[in-house]
Parts: sequence; structure tokens; C-alpha cells
Amino acid sequence: MAACAAASEQGARVLLIEAAPRTGGSTALSGGVFYAAGTSLQAEAGVVDPGTENMYHYYMALNQFKLEASLVRRLCYEAAANFEWLRRIGVEFRVEDLYCAGVDKVRRGHRAMGGGAAITDAIEGSFGGLAVDALVNTRVERLLFNGDRVTGVSVAGTEVTANAVVIATGGFGANTSKLAELYPDAAQHGSLHWYIGAKTCRGDGLDLGKQAGAVLTRHNRGLLLLSPNFHADLEPYLPGWLMFVNADGQRFIDESVEYSVLSSVVNDLPRRECYALFDEDARLGSRVSAYRPAPSWTADRLQQSAADGTLFCAPTLEGLAGLLDMPPSALVATVERYNHDVRKGFDQGFFKAEDMLRLVAKPPFYAAVVRASVICWTGVGLKIDSNAHVLDVRNADSGSLCCG
Repeated sequence: MAACAAASEQGARVLLIEAAPRTGGSTALSGGVFYAAGTSLQAEAGVVDPGTENMYHYYMALNQFKLEASLVRRLCYEAAANFEWLRRIGVEFRVEDLYCAGVDKVRRGHRAMGGGAAITDAIEGSFGGLAVDALVNTRVERLLFNGDRVTGVSVAGTEVTANAVVIATGGFGANTSKLAELYPDAAQHGSLHWYIGAKTCRGDGLDLGKQAGAVLTRHNRGLLLLSPNFHADLEPYLPGWLMFVNADGQRFIDESVEYSVLSSVVNDLPRRECYALFDEDARLGSRVSAYRPAPSWTADRLQQSAADGTLFCAPTLEGLAGLLDMPPSALVATVERYNHDVRKGFDQGFFKAEDMLRLVAKPPFYAAVVRASVICWTGVGLKIDSNAHVLDVRNADSGSLCCG
């Protein structure tokens, strides 16, 4: 959609082809957070940002330098200008919604009023008076070629010629066969996995790109979120007062860390799952946090889940360990150490904040199985250069084919 707006503003006539009944895709379903440094909103909030170069190094370090540096650098250096464009076309961003995204220390997360839907609505609204036509409920069948050059697409049985084709449909979270092939971590739990993006995201763009000789980036990339076994609601932030243990009955992390980090750690455990423990007092005192909503962790729902067997429950820690197939003595010792730290108000093991510490002492005891089973986004795509030109195996431009 942004590519349509940019091309039409430069005088091009554009055809937008959308598989869904309306435009917006997964962006419209998202929280609508735009990440950028050096913006007008930061200035209004009095945020002193170290700058784009700092943002670039943070971005690369966070991703362990596994990304294409040239792409990340361009993304970082042009983010502020694109943010200002969103404000100009009517997306509302408030100072109070500017926050530290991820594990950043600078407020660079610009949350749009109305979420992602507000962003896509504004971009679509910007088409007014421009030469943009849209086809919805439609999928591209194949690319057209003149020799090695991409000259258009075949859609709905009609050939449409064009000077350039932009592919912006690389996500494949709704395609189980592609998940198994390209993102095995997102297929390892079988039917327990579910995708939060648009159901039309089946990776059409990957197949179209291959027609032009495009190569794919490295496999098994994306973001999984944690989900407990007793419900299937989207709650990226599990309550920080939970106590997590692995299959050996040992704690392994500060349970309140950033959800994207936590899910990666859990996915690296031998069983690829962990167990969230709490006691009866915690169940009765469960509350929805104002800044980390977890509406499924309420007293009534937890009680119902225990009754229907989706939440493990036992009168003793030894009994709970038996249900979880872990060494009882190890679990008891772990809980005793944890409770000692809770009473002292200081987590000696992982230094979790004091207000997130809660005793696991009053029976009955509960445990939820937690897995990284929610597919947030897929990260395998067409290989591109810093101008978003799709590349072939020789790292050469695949003829008038761009990846949005």
C-alpha cells in the first residue's frame, strides 16, 4: 500500500491486487507500532535520542548480526522520514503512547492511535485523487516475462503489463506446508500452533519470486509467542509473577522479561516447553495488570481450567512434579529457594523485580504447560538489495521485480 502511494505520487498508474476482501492484511490486525529515531513525536515528548546510528547498532546487536546490514541500515536511516509521512496523511500518534519497544532503552516505539488498522486506513485514504486501482478477493496467478525482464502479471485470467512489479505478500503464516518447509520451529507443535496474522498470508510472493529466479533468505526465521496450554487467546505478556521451571524442575529465567526474548529461550529448552507454577493464593489474587494485560489468568478461569484438566493441579509439589514428569526433589528444592528469595524481597537467581515475586506455598499447586506456539510473523523472504530489488542466485537484479 505504501509502495502504491509512493509510485502514484510520482505520477505512475498503479494496480493494487489484494487476496483479502479489503486491503490492510496483517498490518491492520497489528498493534500499529512504528519504530524510528529522531522523530517529531520524540521531540514533542522531550526524548533525547542518541540517533539513527545508535538505533542501527541496537537493531543489529539485538538480532545477533544475522540480518543484512545494508537493509537494516536503510530501514533505520529512512524510518523517521516515513514516520513523518504517516503523520502527514493523518495517522495520529500521541506522546503518551511513545514507549521503549522491545529491550531498547530509548522511547522509539511509536504506537498509532487505533492500531495498525488506523495506519492502513490512512494509507488507503491517501489514494484519493491518485491513479490507484484496487482488485480485492484476487490472487496473482503468475508473472509475465519478456526474456529475463518481468513485464507484468496474469490475474483473473487477464494479462496486465507493467513497467515494474512490487511483491508485498511474502508472509506465509497461514500456509501449513510452507511453515513445515521454511519455518520448522513454527510447525514442531503441530495443531497446537496458530497464526495471528491475516489468513490470506500464504506466501504467494515467494512462489512468484521463484518464477523470476529469485532466491530465498535463510530458513527458520520469524517470531513465535508463548501460549499456555489451558487457553488459546493472544496474550503476549504472561503474568510476571509466575514461576517458570524446565523439565528438570529448575528455574531458568526472569519470568518477566520481554516476551520475544522469553519465547526464544523456551523454544531452546530440550522439551521445547516450560511449566508456569503458582499456588492457591496466587490464583485467588490473580489480577489483570494495567500495563501487561493477561485476562485469561483470572481466579474463575484458572479454577475452571483446573477442573477440566487443562491446568495441572495437585495438593503437593511432589504430586505436581509427578504430573509434569519431573524429579520431585528438584522441584521442591527449587520452590524452597524461590520462596526464600520472595520472603527476602530479592531474587538471587535471576534478579526479577520485587513486585513480581510471589510465594508458591499454599496448596493446591498449579502448573500450566507453556510453549512457543503462537506464530506472530514469518521471516523467510525473497533476497533483496537495499533498493528492494529481488536478487537471483548470482545476486543480480531479477528484472523489474521489487519486494515491498
